[in-house]
Amino acid sequence: MDQSHIRNFCIIAHIDHGKSTLADRLLELTDTIQRRDMKSQLLDKMDLERERGITIKLAPVRMKHQDYELNLIDTPGHVDFSYEVSRSLEACEGAILVVDASQGIQAQTLANVYLAMAADLKIIPVLNKIDLPAADVEKVSAEAVALLGCEKEEILHISAKTGEGVDQVLEKVVNDVPAPSGQPEQNTRALIFDSYYDEYRGVVLYVRVVDGKIAKGSEITMMATGANGLALELGSLNPNLSPAPHLATGEIGYIVTNLRSTKEAKVGDTVTIKSKPASDALPGYKDVKPFVYAGIFPDSNENYQLLKEAIEKLSLSDSALQFTPENSSVLGFGVRVGFLGLLHMDIVRERLEREYDLELVITNPSTDYQLTLVSGEQLDIKSATELPDPSKIVEIREPWIKGEVVVPKEYVGAVIQLISSKRGLQKNLSYVDAQLALLTFEAPLANLLTDFYDQLKSVTSGYGSFNYELDNYRAEDLVKVDFYVAGEIVEALSVMVHRSESQKLGREIVDKLKEVIPRQNFKVALQAAIGGKFIARADLSAFRKDVTTGLYGGDVSRKKKVLAKQAKGKKRLKRFGKVDIPPEAFTVMLSNE
Repeated sequence: MDQSHIRNFCIIAHIDHGKSTLADRLLELTDTIQRRDMKSQLLDKMDLERERGITIKLAPVRMKHQDYELNLIDTPGHVDFSYEVSRSLEACEGAILVVDASQGIQAQTLANVYLAMAADLKIIPVLNKIDLPAADVEKVSAEAVALLGCEKEEILHISAKTGEGVDQVLEKVVNDVPAPSGQPEQNTRALIFDSYYDEYRGVVLYVRVVDGKIAKGSEITMMATGANGLALELGSLNPNLSPAPHLATGEIGYIVTNLRSTKEAKVGDTVTIKSKPASDALPGYKDVKPFVYAGIFPDSNENYQLLKEAIEKLSLSDSALQFTPENSSVLGFGVRVGFLGLLHMDIVRERLEREYDLELVITNPSTDYQLTLVSGEQLDIKSATELPDPSKIVEIREPWIKGEVVVPKEYVGAVIQLISSKRGLQKNLSYVDAQLALLTFEAPLANLLTDFYDQLKSVTSGYGSFNYELDNYRAEDLVKVDFYVAGEIVEALSVMVHRSESQKLGREIVDKLKEVIPRQNFKVALQAAIGGKFIARADLSAFRKDVTTGLYGGDVSRKKKVLAKQAKGKKRLKRFGKVDIPPEAFTVMLSNE
């Protein structure tokens, strides 16, 4: 295909603004999919994506319109996958920005617009869901004009659900999105913008050929990881794999390789031909590091091997997933897994439970911490249990994020209060338009992990939206809070927290544990401690059994004798009795009740 007739574009939006539905209509309109084969959210292949109505895994597809070749990439909308989105944008020349006419500009819309502007893409603003009774076309159009600096007439009004106005989007893509500008005679360079593992075929790469071309059977090299492989098959996605003899400059397609793990071919890497390698890799590659960690344990120790195999299989197609074996005195053997964020964690948990039929216990999520020891050694720890003796530590650094909250102006005060309650620092307040405020702030990641998003939705009546990126690591006065049940430390419950918040958190968790741990035949003390100093306590009262019910009349000493025997038994139980801790106790920080 002649480069001047190729158009590469993607659809970007906040979660649930109608990206996948618009992609469905475009596939129908270009006859890429026959109407009888059509189903909603066609490009979302996972059951989870369909149920939740969100895109988790991006999907490219090639369409034909008039004599043009249109390559569309349907990207995820969630902040956890923002690096994948940024690589997808690098593979395109244009972006359709979808904004929900009933909800307006939201945080992820802004984040994606900034990414698209940084990639120098032609942005086509589209107002979706204009058929809804709650749609406010005038107000949202004004927001889009203020954000993009475009003319009001340039904004397309469509309903992806009914198909109204979608043909204008196609025309706009053909007329406004520039053609690719690669060099066909240069040494081959192709950008990997996604990869997955197929157990029958090996690793499949989704690539955009920037310079040169790749033919079937070529020996290929990944420039960042140094892995070598073979292009066993390549072609385009329509939306199923459609083989071709080669991929030319400017085209988007897939390459089936003989690689065995996506860790050898990471998102953002550059593919080149081994016999004629390119001298420079394409810019923008970075190693994606997880920054949310949680322990995953099977419900029974005999299922540990199944869990380990399941995680290994998942990590073959998800290079961001990192795991190490973990052992807990209460929960037994398990794995500590690193995730890109809470949504990523939720998806992995649900996939493990569904696809591999596992019952799991997940411990409270934490982030990683950087330590400087007295000896000068630098240490990176993933959980509070790995913390060495405090006397050996010079400083502990925790990750901070840069966050953006987009919210109607009447909720600004409540949001600022929420941010300061999380030890956050408000940096800037600006207005997208007369009604919509953009609040930028910095905050420690650990304080936003569990319930910040829920609280934000609560204080803004559901109108607030949130986006963030990792900023840096800062030295803070951090302490490890341990929890004791009946005098025994429960390592899996230990948390890292700022000293100023330790007592409040200790009290909260002890009270939550009191709700979840069942009462025993003896009194159980639940305690929180920093080092050897206890900072909070709650007592789980014993079951009361009336042992005097069988005594009728007689001397009072008989009654006293029986009660003394009971007291003696309880005392003995308290010394030797074991408290069975239920799995819910390990997720108390995730529950807001």
